[in-house]
Amino acid sequence: VQLQASGGGLVQPGGSLRLSCAASGSIFSANIMGWYRQAPGKQRELVAILSSDGRGNYADSVKGRFTISRDNAKNTVDLQMNSLRPEDTAVYSCYLRSFIDNVAYWGQGTQVTVSS
Repeated sequence: VQLQASGGGLVQPGGSLRLSCAASGSIFSANIMGWYRQAPGKQRELVAILSSDGRGNYADSVKGRFTISRDNAKNTVDLQMNSLRPEDTAVYSCYLRSFIDNVAYWGQGTQVTVSS
């Protein structure tokens, strides 16, 4: 399984970015996909995840600002990030874990920088 992420970049505070991730390979349909992030000097943290049956979860710090969505048929997951803050600056990584074998996969990180 491979995960290909795209969409990071530099944005001013208050701006928006959209991250996308596409999974390819032998993927069980019952899975969870989402995004984690890691800022310099900090531990990796969950941003948002969404299961194939529609159950989702967000970090408290992004609730109301970020929206996760997915296309089960295409094995893609997107993260719409609005009202970005400097503290959202981090490397964002796409994640997939199958409910069948509990194996987790990670995509390469994409840098999001929020700065004026």
